[in-house]
Amino acid sequence: MTLPVRHRAGSLLGRAFPALGWSEPAAAEFDELWERMNRLMEGAAAASSGLAWSPAADMRETDDAYVIEAELPGVKRDDVHIEMSDREVRITGEYKEQEREGVLRRSTRRTGHFEYQALLPADVRAEEVSATLSEGVLTVTAPKAEAAKPRHIEITGP
Repeated sequence: MTLPVRHRAGSLLGRAFPALGWSEPAAAEFDELWERMNRLMEGAAAASSGLAWSPAADMRETDDAYVIEAELPGVKRDDVHIEMSDREVRITGEYKEQEREGVLRRSTRRTGHFEYQALLPADVRAEEVSATLSEGVLTVTAPKAEAAKPRHIEITGP
């Protein structure tokens, strides 16, 4: 015996699912995920093609600032550029290949343009951002805006 099949208008991905917290159709969620993956893959392809790559870096938060430390051994101060826009920090520069005598048999050092981007979690005082380059480590310090700083509240009363 064959059971009747009910068909609903629209595909499964084209419907909203309020029970799951999806107010938009599921297809929109997948489209956004697909676009993000495309951007990620384009970035990876650009890095592997030698156009630009990202140095190893750490970002940490203190009570007063966000601190980014990027490893840039052998890079001169004039070959590094730091830009700050809204909450985004962008560090670019170039590792220049050294002139050598003799025949180079093997090289594993990266050379060429590099780029590091980070989106800071909260607003900063862009006019007070500072940077130092010491012993191959670039340290960028972005002081937090007053609204982003944690506020300690004293408890008063009997």
